Amino acid sequence: MHIATKSSKIDISSEQKTEIISRKFSKYLKKGDIIFLFGKIGVGKTTFIKYLINHLQIKNNLIKTEVPSPTFNILNEYEINGLVIHHYDLFKLKDSNEIKNIGLFENYSSIITFVEWPEIIEKKPKKNTYLLFNYEDNFNKRSLTISSTYKKELIDEFK
Repeated sequence: MHIATKSSKIDISSEQKTEIISRKFSKYLKKGDIIFLFGKIGVGKTTFIKYLINHLQIKNNLIKTEVPSPTFNILNEYEINGLVIHHYDLFKLKDSNEIKNIGLFENYSSIITFVEWPEIIEKKPKKNTYLLFNYEDNFNKRSLTISSTYKKELIDEFK
């Protein structure tokens, strides 16, 4: 991946911090965005997306909905006042051929796509954003690093 720019390490050790960061991140979302989320199980990937989607729902005077992990059904879809968000979890996929069957990059220019466990994807679009979630200090803390091939203003927000 060609990284245009990269953020500082962001502390997301509490749910409150994760919520604040996801709210700030949501300001920079546009149709056609593809966001890949990397990190170990339980590090906060789905929690980040939950807070982001719930923030957008409240901002648009909608009722907050449950935002579960799409591990078992691979895709959860959310519609927020005409904005469609796809939340994929590729954890259960065995090889890259299975990606063709789920339509991951079909019509992505009209939606926002979040992909957890994207390591299985052999050819990622050149225009993308990576969120790297890490455990720090023997699992007592968590951090997030954001990198993007095209969203300099997003990265500047978190420097």
